[in-house]
Amino acid sequence: MLTHDERRDYIRMDVNCDITYKLADSTDLKTGVCTTLSGAGISFIADQAFEPGLAMEVSIIPKTSITPPMTAYIEVVRCTARDAQDYEIAATIKSIKGN
Repeated sequence: MLTHDERRDYIRMDVNCDITYKLADSTDLKTGVCTTLSGAGISFIADQAFEPGLAMEVSIIPKTSITPPMTAYIEVVRCTARDAQDYEIAATIKSIKGN
């Protein structure tokens, strides 16, 4: 029987790397910090709030060259204020952008 932590379809990994993000219909690129990543979702720290359902493009920039960068299209599912200046954005990965 699966325990509570093993019920996810994909393992969630804690990461701490740079991320760039922008709204799907924008060229305004912002930077943040990616905090968790799985095969189906991502969470990152941003300096502004985003509404659930919003489509975005993100690029994860690993700290080592062993792991290649990844660009994905996501949909925001939750936005939580961490403090007066930072927000945790949780999103589902809709697709991975090919090279």
